[in-house]
Amino acid sequence: MRDHSSSRGRRPSLRHRPLTHRPPGRAAARAPFVLVAALVGISLSAPLVRISHANPLAIASWRLGLSLVIIAFALVVTGQWRQWLRLSRREVGIAMVAGGMLALHFWSWNTSITLTSVAASVVLVDTQPVVVALISVLWLHESPTRTQWVGIVVAMLGAMIIATPDLLSESASAARHPHALLGDLLAAVGAVTAALYFVAGRRLRATLDLWPYVGLVYGACFLGLLLLAAITHAPLAPQPNRELAIFAALALGPMLLGHTGLNWALKHSPAYVVNLTLLGEPVGATIIAAMLPGIREIPGPLTFVGGAVVFAGVLLTAKKDP
Repeated sequence: MRDHSSSRGRRPSLRHRPLTHRPPGRAAARAPFVLVAALVGISLSAPLVRISHANPLAIASWRLGLSLVIIAFALVVTGQWRQWLRLSRREVGIAMVAGGMLALHFWSWNTSITLTSVAASVVLVDTQPVVVALISVLWLHESPTRTQWVGIVVAMLGAMIIATPDLLSESASAARHPHALLGDLLAAVGAVTAALYFVAGRRLRATLDLWPYVGLVYGACFLGLLLLAAITHAPLAPQPNRELAIFAALALGPMLLGHTGLNWALKHSPAYVVNLTLLGEPVGATIIAAMLPGIREIPGPLTFVGGAVVFAGVLLTAKKDP
């Protein structure tokens, strides 16, 4: 890759492409609707993972691998893969780091759920909007307004309300989680790595169109997952047809509709606004799980109360400056 930042007549490198003060357009107006669709996509993840019997790293590897097949087709048809030729080494490095952070997020959070309570894991990983906001201030120079900070806090309180029943029921059974501290630390790692992934995406999406961006980042994530699977001796193949069908659904729903929708929105909305959308996942996942045969988990009233609080926080955070 050539560093072209000083070349004439070529696309400037990302450090010369400001993120702020972009005039609103049709794409920016569509961002809220894309985020809603992305929320539906990522809400499918937990129910689909729940009915799978595969190793967590196998699930993540297959969903990334199948997604990359579709992304490769889109890159060839559109010819947008040529944008990679204009990237600087720094930009390629950021993309590799973003993909590596996503792989570590998949591994650390999935592992944390096996070591600590589900409630503790969810609450800790849901701290990522604050981490995203702080990193956005330091690296992207995108500072949330006072109202947006209030919205972030409100949305996180809503997430804690959703987790309250699990916290109350599982706090008395800590003996079932002898490695809870390690699980809690891994959940915190999951929050930080997800935050870095989203902030890096916000930076790179100023330079790359959607398909070249996700092709690079998902590809790096896929390689990272394969490396983690090799280190931990996670069985990846062969897989029965039932599992392959689940992996395909994960690729189409949570990955292509969910994560790719969020990555599309990163070009038009601050990273902390996009990331906050993930706090609605417990509500969406709970509703879907209640309808899926084989799960049928009926949500309690606190799920809907917490969901309403999360939604209010998201609306506050997405509010534009006057």
